[in-house]
Amino acid sequence: MNQSNKTSSISCEHTHEDFMQRAIELSCHHLDKDSGGPFGAVITRNGEIIAEGFNQVTGTHDPTAHAEIVAIRKACNRLNTFDLSGCEIYTSCEPCPMCLSAIYWARLDKIYYANSRQDAAQIGFDDEFLYQEVCRPVENRKIPTQRLLEQQAKIAFELWQNKDDKTRY
Repeated sequence: MNQSNKTSSISCEHTHEDFMQRAIELSCHHLDKDSGGPFGAVITRNGEIIAEGFNQVTGTHDPTAHAEIVAIRKACNRLNTFDLSGCEIYTSCEPCPMCLSAIYWARLDKIYYANSRQDAAQIGFDDEFLYQEVCRPVENRKIPTQRLLEQQAKIAFELWQNKDDKTRY
């Protein structure tokens, strides 16, 4: 299979292990190119790979370019939708809080992962502080957060609420 950014097709005869193996291959393939960390992801629908991603954080200078996010963006683009219901994701590592949130927002049906978040922590990718941080009250978070212009901002919400032709997501 071509290991570039191109999407591959796999017939319905492939197993969950085959799709996970592809995610693992993606996690290894780009390490020597210093594009990012050792993470890969594959999104499937009806037994076919519709998108692949590998970590590109350092190569693109984009802290959101995790393998799962890259794969979600490609899948949405390919299917021309923001709703990936009916799709599954195979990721070489348990998703971080950002990726897990994106998976939920994209409405993927199931997550398969190989390495655990504890395995990732052992090699320097410790996201535990993020899992804890999102549960804290806003005023107790590590990054100071201050609310500003609350009334002015509500205008956009009111406009949205009254918009008849909005696309809900």
